[in-house]
This record gives sequence, C-alpha cells and structure tokens, in this order.
Amino acid sequence: MYQFDAALTAWINSWAGQDPVLDAIMLGASTIGVPALVLAVALQWWIPRADSVIRHVVVAAGLSFLLGLGINQTILLFFQRVRPYDAHVTHLVIDRTVDFSFPSDHSTASFAIAAVFLIYGLRGRGLLFLAAALLISLSRIYLGTHYVSDVLGGAATALVAALLVRFAYRQDTRIDRLITGLL
Repeated sequence: MYQFDAALTAWINSWAGQDPVLDAIMLGASTIGVPALVLAVALQWWIPRADSVIRHVVVAAGLSFLLGLGINQTILLFFQRVRPYDAHVTHLVIDRTVDFSFPSDHSTASFAIAAVFLIYGLRGRGLLFLAAALLISLSRIYLGTHYVSDVLGGAATALVAALLVRFAYRQDTRIDRLITGLL
C-alpha cells in the first residue's frame, strides 16, 4: 500500500514547477485556503437573514474544525510519519515544516467545515466548501508536503469530528440559543 501511496504522491507532485500559473494557484490554495474558508464561515453569521439554523451550523463548523485539529494532535502522539520530501518521495516547493506528516491539518480543517455544512443539509454551501477542501488538500500533495494518505486521514478525522459535534451540540438547546443569540 505504501508503494501506491508514494507513487501517487510523487506523480501529483511531479506537476509542480511545470506551470507557473498552476504553481501560483496551488501555493495560494495552500497558503490562504484555510483562513479564507474560516472567514467565509464566520461572515455567514452576519449575512442578511442569518437565522438560528445558519448560526448553529457556523458554531458547529467552528467546533468541528477545532475538534478535528485536536484529534490530529492526539494521533501525532502515536503516528510520527516522516514528510514525503524527507523520504525523497517529493520535491518541496515551499518551506519545510517541523511537524509530522500524518494526518494533514489543512485537510482536516477544510474538510471539517465542508462536512458540517453537508451534514446539516446546506448542500449548496457544503459543495462549495467541499470543492475548496479538495483544492486545498490537493495543493498540499502538489507542493510536496503530504502523501495522499495524509490527506485522506485528515478528511477522515474531519468527518469523525463533524459527526461527534453533530451528536453532541444540539440545535435549540439552552447553550445553542445562548450562543446563536450573541451579536
């Protein structure tokens, strides 16, 4: 399985440096993708006619985002996978990072947002966030910082976090009404 993962990762990364426009798109997606998604979610709090359902989903997205990243930190205590550029699978297009490769925090963060919107039935927004999550995750492989399986692991962590939040943070509870009634 590792050989397939490494080969697919190397193939995606082999496109890096071939087209300056594609390089710029991937660098932009990797650099500003997650902050842009967070901003897009946060701004929905203040859109005209933002009802308690939208506000609930915004809070759930934030909780899933944070829980997913917290789960990743726990996973890193047990799985300390070397980055693909250190294993000579990819060539690195951006600066080195000091943490381990599995799972991808960028993928976890972006897929957590998309998963929440889809789980709560906001299909249009959810699909837009999913497209952004796919681009962000692909950019991490393209730039040489993650294996394909790191991205898939991040997506799985995001889905688990989103489902846990869906189960634990219920709409129209006292705490929900308090939070969604702010501002």
